[in-house]
Amino acid sequence: MARIRESWPLQDAKNRFSEVVDEALRSGPQIITRRGAETVVVVSVADWARLARPRRSLIDVLRRAPRVSGGLDAARSSDTGRDVEL
Repeated sequence: MARIRESWPLQDAKNRFSEVVDEALRSGPQIITRRGAETVVVVSVADWARLARPRRSLIDVLRRAPRVSGGLDAARSSDTGRDVEL
């Protein structure tokens, strides 16, 4: 996704809607403001599909990860650290 341009005031976005859409297709998401506050973003369908697709959980990602030959050494050190006087 490309960078977001300076925002469009709502009245300008309404008057130049085709330009807002063209800019979203060409350059990426377009912010529309109302009374100076950012309120909505116009994005292309491709950008929306990428952003809205379901995300897999970390567990699913790890389950699908390639196996490490020899396994993973998860043994913990028995070292408890050093003694500190407080």
